[in-house]
Amino acid sequence: MKADRVPVCKGHLVPHLTGRSIQCCNNTDLCNKFLTPRITFRSTPAPDIVIYDDIPFIALILSLTICLIVQRTIAKQIQMVHTVGKGRYGEVWLARWRGERVAVKVFFTTEEASWFRETEIYQTVLMRHENILGFIAADIKGTGSWTQMLLITDYHENESLHDYLHTNVLDSSSLLTLALSAASGVAHLHTEIFGTRGKPAIAHRDIKSKNILVKRNGQCAIADFGLAVRYISESNKIDIAPNTRVGTRRYMAPEVLDESLNIDAFDSFKMADMYSLGLVFWEMCRRCATGNKLSAADDYVLPYHDSVPSDPSFEDMHEVVCVKKIRPHISTRWLSEEVKFIN
Repeated sequence: MKADRVPVCKGHLVPHLTGRSIQCCNNTDLCNKFLTPRITFRSTPAPDIVIYDDIPFIALILSLTICLIVQRTIAKQIQMVHTVGKGRYGEVWLARWRGERVAVKVFFTTEEASWFRETEIYQTVLMRHENILGFIAADIKGTGSWTQMLLITDYHENESLHDYLHTNVLDSSSLLTLALSAASGVAHLHTEIFGTRGKPAIAHRDIKSKNILVKRNGQCAIADFGLAVRYISESNKIDIAPNTRVGTRRYMAPEVLDESLNIDAFDSFKMADMYSLGLVFWEMCRRCATGNKLSAADDYVLPYHDSVPSDPSFEDMHEVVCVKKIRPHISTRWLSEEVKFIN
């Protein structure tokens, strides 16, 4: 360095294998060219390694690893066919896997929290039930420029209950089959199963006709668990995912709309689910014919269709449900009709 400049030595701040400066000199240009650095060797302590000899723990790690590998293998074998639906979370595709039809839910990149939560819920032990949408695999794939988050499930050609009720009139038997199966699916979610491999109680938090699928046998399958919460009884904690998404305003319970729901009590979430399920039952009943006449069935409409706009705001629903205390109209024809369930 030149003698007329103020020497500034910063080489000691950054370790070098071959140092470039170890001291300042200012008598000639490049005076530090032939200086030999003094290297101080520092030892790094070895990290503590914990070896688990607990067989159940090792088995759990192995099973999770194998499960992830299998799921990613399945995802690579999927062949997309065409889109069958689109929502605020992303798109649903009809696809083929090993010659079978499956549904692939492709999430928008902004919905990563929903994808992660739904995958987490589906992989809960003892989650499988005939009235819960069957889960196959989940995966993330992409390149440097795009990413796809996939959720692969059973495919049901009747699509959602919302779509099904638009085009189908129910009789009393099919109505009760739909209602009972939907209630069974929600009951399975809400029920905690105790045991070595038990299942926590789960609340859905976004029950609506668009989140319920209709199977070929006329039964319902509950889907879309992006907002679900789990109750861990051992620690008495409610596991709420850090998700910015909120439920569908039209189906929100009064205690959700007026923000009086007790988030520290899991039963509060279950009761909110039951309110939403009641609105779904109302949709079903409107499409059920009475008096053995198909013409007696009402047109399909959404709950509160005559009280709020097509896309109601939070304030719209609060005004109608909490302030005015309006509830969906009960048709007088239901009061005179005796419904019997036929096996």
